[in-house]
Amino acid sequence: QVQLVESGGGLVQPGGSLRLSCAVSGFTLDTYAIGWFRQAPGKEREGVACITSSDGSTFYADSVKGRFTISRDNAKNTVYLEMNSLKPDDTAVYYCAAEMALFQDYELNAKGYDYWGQGTQVTVSS
Repeated sequence: QVQLVESGGGLVQPGGSLRLSCAVSGFTLDTYAIGWFRQAPGKEREGVACITSSDGSTFYADSVKGRFTISRDNAKNTVYLEMNSLKPDDTAVYYCAAEMALFQDYELNAKGYDYWGQGTQVTVSS
């Protein structure tokens, strides 16, 4: 059974940092691509970052390039999202998602993923 559990969210001041974790079970990270998405109130779910299963290629939304880093630890079955220089606009519920057969150009598209975690709240505010 595929399961994803996010953790690490919280309240942080603008300019601060957080590291989110996505612990997975029921599969290995060398077989599923993992994406991070976020959804703010009243907005559509937005793709933030993705790491592919085969070669660990990474993809980022323009809004987070240079500030966020996605990585994975295959031994721990965990994917991380390191978030630096956080802004109030980064406030959202963050979700991780998994897909075994991710189509090209769907790396940051929620429609490309079948399995989702429950989300973790990130609030950037002074």
